[in-house]
Amino acid sequence: MPRVTARRIVGTTGATFQPSVSANGQISGDHDHHIKLEHLSKRYGNREVLRDINLAIPKSKTTVILGGSGAGKTTLGRLLIALDRPTSGHIWVDGEDLAVLDDVKLNQVRRKFGMVFQYAALLDSLTVMDNVAFPLREHTKMSKREVREAVSEKLELLGLRGTEKLFPSQLSGGMRKRVGIARALMLQPEILIYDEPTSGLDPTSSRMVDDIIEKMREVFQVTSVVISHDMTSTFRIAHYACLLVDGRIEAAGTPDSLVNGGSEAVRMFIAASGVDASRVSRPPE
Repeated sequence: MPRVTARRIVGTTGATFQPSVSANGQISGDHDHHIKLEHLSKRYGNREVLRDINLAIPKSKTTVILGGSGAGKTTLGRLLIALDRPTSGHIWVDGEDLAVLDDVKLNQVRRKFGMVFQYAALLDSLTVMDNVAFPLREHTKMSKREVREAVSEKLELLGLRGTEKLFPSQLSGGMRKRVGIARALMLQPEILIYDEPTSGLDPTSSRMVDDIIEKMREVFQVTSVVISHDMTSTFRIAHYACLLVDGRIEAAGTPDSLVNGGSEAVRMFIAASGVDASRVSRPPE
């Protein structure tokens, strides 16, 4: 796995990426970007929620979008998976601009995404098996046996063997998160969006979810985009991070670069989190 430093990322092939951050927060460099946001803005009536967002999200890495309450990060997440349309600007995914696609083409591109919702968004009346199988039953023609086998495989991978017949109310918070991740993986997405994955969890469960996010990225080579306010989690899993303040990108780069060279707003956000960056473990080499 790549080694993350404040200056560069060194991959297993020896290739290097020297990130540079423009005044409006765009990460640039010779790298394989999966998603690019260009001059992205979103208004609701007279309220401008996102303002001139420029960001490049690299392929098969973990990018964390940070921000406090009301910063605009949830709106940005909705735009990324095309649950909403931008007021202006572009969202490029593998060279296709989501902002201009018609509904038919947009539905095809959405298949590249898997979404892990903040509180898992499991259906209370369905068992774990039925919750995880839901995308396959809705979007594929797999047989019942094939569906069961696919679900069991994902549950096994996520340490949920034996939970197939349980209902969401019988699961712990951490288990519900893992079921949500299993469901998001069922259609083999290229990009996984996590909305506040550690919200409401105790430190042990949060660490477990962080480990799972990294494991899923490694095993399935997905591009992970994590929407969060959790600085501890960010330092554990992020290759890149950006901080949203009042709908704008205040800073973007590696987590270490935000600590060492961020603006006053970045330093205040990190200080308010109470995290000592020097004591948080980084992703292993």
